[in-house]
Amino acid sequence: MSEAAVLADPRPRPRRSRRAPGTGRPAWSALVVLAAVLVTTPVLAVVVDGLGSLGEGGLPRGIGQMVLTTLVLMLGVGAGTLVVGGGLAWLVTAYRFPLRDALVWLLVLPLAMPGYILGFVFLSVFDVAGPVQSGLRAALGADVWVPEVRSLPGAILVLSLTLYPYVYLLARAALVEQAAGTYDAARTLGAGRTRALWRVLLPLARPSLAAGLSLVMMETLTDFATVQYFNVNTVSVGVYLVWKGTFDFHSATQLAVLVLLFAVAVLAGERAFRGRARFHQRGGRGQGLQPERLTGWRGWGATLLGAAALAAGFLVPVLQLLVWAVGEAVGDPASLADPRFVQYLVNSAVVAAVAAAACAALSLAIGHGVRMGGGRLVTSAAQLTTFGYAVPGAVVGIGVLIAFAGLDALLERAGVPGGTGLLVTGSVLGILYAYVVRFLAPAYQAVDASFAKISPTLTWSALSLGAGPLRILARVHLPLVRPGAAVALVLVLIDAVKELPIVLLLRPFGFTTVSVWVYELARENFWEKAALPALVIVAAAVVPVFFLVRQARAADLPGKAGR
Repeated sequence: MSEAAVLADPRPRPRRSRRAPGTGRPAWSALVVLAAVLVTTPVLAVVVDGLGSLGEGGLPRGIGQMVLTTLVLMLGVGAGTLVVGGGLAWLVTAYRFPLRDALVWLLVLPLAMPGYILGFVFLSVFDVAGPVQSGLRAALGADVWVPEVRSLPGAILVLSLTLYPYVYLLARAALVEQAAGTYDAARTLGAGRTRALWRVLLPLARPSLAAGLSLVMMETLTDFATVQYFNVNTVSVGVYLVWKGTFDFHSATQLAVLVLLFAVAVLAGERAFRGRARFHQRGGRGQGLQPERLTGWRGWGATLLGAAALAAGFLVPVLQLLVWAVGEAVGDPASLADPRFVQYLVNSAVVAAVAAAACAALSLAIGHGVRMGGGRLVTSAAQLTTFGYAVPGAVVGIGVLIAFAGLDALLERAGVPGGTGLLVTGSVLGILYAYVVRFLAPAYQAVDASFAKISPTLTWSALSLGAGPLRILARVHLPLVRPGAAVALVLVLIDAVKELPIVLLLRPFGFTTVSVWVYELARENFWEKAALPALVIVAAAVVPVFFLVRQARAADLPGKAGR
């Protein structure tokens, strides 16, 4: 057909879409925005209720002491982890000594030991009735002075032993990744090893140290059970005590706002600690930081330092739990068949599995929605879904209660009897929602890392061939991001098994998980009975730590660790 005939043809011709592939699909864009709204709603509900109720009866009693205690605890644990984690990172990077190659990755294991488990093991050994004080009284008399164990310094020590790997991992990675030419230039200008560390390497590692310390302080702020064992009342503990003790909902939300302010302060402090400086590495072919070989007593002394941190944070507690578990099984074989243990384990597994599946599926949908929808709004909404991980569990729990109460009121106004109040107090729906809000971030980050490896042209090619968004998700994106989805499942599964504050705040009557059972048994000093469920939690927590161990070993390859 000639050009004139085409122009004269009165039949309508199909219009070619000028829409770029991957953009302008409102359904997927709306899904990403909806996920962001679901994550932020509990936090916004806490802020609105807490600030709106300030004029009703004033602030909760004792709030000043709780704020001061929380601040001292966070600073103390931050300093402790910086000394232990940073010192060990420098030790295994700058020196070679016996068992150093094994300690490089074994020092990560204390991350698998939750603070509330190490806390009651620590008390069983060092408290008044423990073997340490009993031995001191037997040897030096009944009047021998011993520092108070159930105190703020005791809580700082225990939390530092479980959280130092955050600083250790990031500090060691920073030291290993420093460009060889930077260190060599400092040495050629006459700087010794110690001066090169303080004047060159540490300033370059400041962003990594800031990130590690922020993680430590966020975990300290979120901690609930450990500080209670040591009679330390932080703001997070106050939220639970006010809500469960007096049912003063508005006072609980006011304290939750304070917890949220602490979290914001930690994030702002990280940015301030980093400063405006930007550090970039240009690489280099120099030898870099070559480990100095320590021999004799110096070498074995370095080994002893690393082994002491590992033993105190992981090996000794696990050994003590094993001794208790075996002793309990031998003394009372029926305890192994305790139906409560099986039921609580099933409760933990089911809730954690559903939450992990929900987070992984939602992460896949968000990542796919970003590819299909595109645009700044959708991208910003996707980043906002990671906000919940920076919010302490106590705040998320209170926020879920407020959100469901508001939804209940709306449903009742719409003529739906009963609303959702029964769902919150009579089922695990509230716990699952809080888990999704809290743990969607690590799941999405794992899935997004896999999406980042997929070339956009692959998605555009599928679209140009006529494939719809669902078909692309099933046939293109899902097979390629399957490793990231698997990591997301594992991370959320383990975090959900260890989670304590959310379950304590939202659990229905008669519903108990393994973590809650361990907390309740340890609080009543039934340490032997708490040993077996505690070992289950530790064994589960070793799984994600195994991935971190692999990363630590990969960083220690010849030529990277400066062998």
